[in-house]
Amino acid sequence: MISRGAFSSYTPFSTPKFLINPNPPPLIRPSCPSRLKIFSKLQLQTKQTHKPSLADELRLGSLTEDGLSYKEKFIVRCYEVGINKTATVETIANLLQEVGGNHAQSVGFSTDGFATTPTMRELNLIWVTARMHIEIYKYPAWSDVVEIETWCQGEGRIGTRRDWIMKDCATGEVIGRATSKWLMMNHSTRRLQKVTDEVRNEVLIFCPIEPRLSFPEENNASMKKISKLEDPAAYSKIGLVPRRADLDMNHHVNNVTYIGWVLESVPQDIIDSYELQSITLDYRRECQYGDVVDSLTSPEPSEDAAIALLDGCNGSASATKDRNKPMNFLHFLKLSADGLEINRGRTEWRKKPAKR
Repeated sequence: MISRGAFSSYTPFSTPKFLINPNPPPLIRPSCPSRLKIFSKLQLQTKQTHKPSLADELRLGSLTEDGLSYKEKFIVRCYEVGINKTATVETIANLLQEVGGNHAQSVGFSTDGFATTPTMRELNLIWVTARMHIEIYKYPAWSDVVEIETWCQGEGRIGTRRDWIMKDCATGEVIGRATSKWLMMNHSTRRLQKVTDEVRNEVLIFCPIEPRLSFPEENNASMKKISKLEDPAAYSKIGLVPRRADLDMNHHVNNVTYIGWVLESVPQDIIDSYELQSITLDYRRECQYGDVVDSLTSPEPSEDAAIALLDGCNGSASATKDRNKPMNFLHFLKLSADGLEINRGRTEWRKKPAKR
C-alpha cells in the first residue's frame, strides 16, 4: 500500500524541461528562517543525489511556478482503456500514484518510489495510504491527453494529505478530482508512528501556506464515513488471489489492486448499465502475496435507488423505480482464512452516457 507515484504546463510537442529546477522559486516567507534552512538542505541533497535523467527530460511534468504543486500530462494508451473504450478507474488511480511519486522526486525526496524525506530514510519510515477518494466526471478515451495537478499538506498530527485535479488538455475542463490521507509506518516493524516535527517540516516546506483542498465544498463525499457492510452481503466474489504483478516495490499488494477487487463483486447489470462516478476506500490492513481475499458488495441501505433493486426485475440490480437515479454500494474486503478486514469502501454509479 505504498505510493509509487507527479504535473506540467507544457504545450504539446514542446521540449520538456528537467524535472529538477536548478533555480526553484522562493517558497519561504522571510519570517520563517527554519523553513528556509530545511528547504536549502533538501535542494542541496537533490543536486548531489539526483542527476537529471533521460526520463526527466522526456517526462511532461514539472513544479508549478510557485513550487507548491506539480503538474504532468499523460496520453491515455490503448491498454489503459476498458470495455467502454475509456480509461478505467484503475488507470486513473495509477496515474494519480505516478504523478504523486514524480512530485516527491522533483522536490528532492527519495527516488526509490517511496516518497520519503531524508529524516524518514534515516529512521526507516515510509508512507502508507489510509484513505483514498476519487471522483470522475468524465472518463478520458484512448489517445486523449489529460493533465493532473497534485500537491500535499499536513493532516492533523498523525498524517499528511495529498490532493489531485485532473483536466482534459484539449478543453481545459476539470474531469476528475481526488484526495487521500497518508500515515507514517516503520518499514521493518510495520507499526504506525506519529509524524515528527522534523519530518513535518521537511514535507510542509513544499506545501501551500494556506490550506488548499481539491474538495472545498462543505459535507463533500470525500469526508463521508463508510459504514461497515452487514453480513450476509448481497453479492460476493470469493477466493481472489494476488498475482505477482499485483505486488509493489515493497512486496505488498499495490493500492490500485484493491480497487479491482472491490469492483469484482459488483453485479454485472450495474457494470453494463452504469459507470463509476466515485469511489472511497479506507485501508485497514496490508495484503501480501499468498493471501486469499473475499470481496463483498451490498446496496447502501440509506439510498432509495439501491433499496429498490428487486422491484419487478427478477433480481436485476439495475431495475429500480428510477433508472436514471444514481446507485450507491458498500464494499468489504476480508481475508478468507480468518475474516480480518482489509478494506472497506463505498461507490457511487451513474447511468452510462451515450457511446462516444
